[in-house]
Amino acid sequence: MISYNFDYFQPNTIQEAMDLFQTLQEQQKDPVYFSGGTEMITLGRVNKMTAGAVIDIKHIPECQTFEEENGQLTLGSALTLTKIRNMKKYPLLEDVISEIADHTSRNKITLGGNICANIIYREAVLPFLLTDSHVVIATQEGLKEKPINELFNQKLQLNSGELLVQIKINLEDLTLPYFTMKKRRQWGVGYPLITIAAIEKEGQIRTAFSGLCAFPFRSNKMEEQLNNNNLKEKERTEKAIQHIPGDVLNDVHGSDGYRKFMLKNILEDTIHAIGKERD
Repeated sequence: MISYNFDYFQPNTIQEAMDLFQTLQEQQKDPVYFSGGTEMITLGRVNKMTAGAVIDIKHIPECQTFEEENGQLTLGSALTLTKIRNMKKYPLLEDVISEIADHTSRNKITLGGNICANIIYREAVLPFLLTDSHVVIATQEGLKEKPINELFNQKLQLNSGELLVQIKINLEDLTLPYFTMKKRRQWGVGYPLITIAAIEKEGQIRTAFSGLCAFPFRSNKMEEQLNNNNLKEKERTEKAIQHIPGDVLNDVHGSDGYRKFMLKNILEDTIHAIGKERD
């Protein structure tokens, strides 16, 4: 049970949500945007997350969008992971989110909720980092669309009160060759030791990771080594590992050494799976 009280609001428009956030912030309510609510329940129970007010965005039409138009697939931030998976439009995303939590939780966890989560894994962002997707952000100046790789640095860099509304991906990227794998220590459901998502585009491997560091990431330097045709496969993976952009996690799920060992094997599997072996 959550040990504190909070006010609950359910706006029907983006502008109403933005105005509410500003008003509640001025009242020192520490407002948060709310969609599935799973993280608030999980962290609230152990007093790791508090809020004086929550703004539920599920009834905002733009946040529930699921449409193909102008060569793009648009996904609203309030769509649940289960709904996205059942639509069967983006195979890589569907495979990644099928490994997040359990089925019951995925019925509540939303796309935006996972990407903007306080929990470090945020695995749903990986396919979008690989495909140079765009995010639509609600700001006080109106809606703005920007490449996700410009806004995502360890987490989505939003200013106070800004809201992730939608993510857009080019239709041509939905069917690219891909590979994904999630390694856990022992449980069938749980946090990852490592999750990798990878695609092959224009003859190049792109990779993104969760669980390796304390944040999800895509590293251009790692990709440069994986795509170095002058090196053998094992050399490519070893050099790629040298460019991990942060400290490797060392926790109850697995040591940093064990994660690096797993990463080497996963990278070799990735090269095999999407046809880039050159030994």
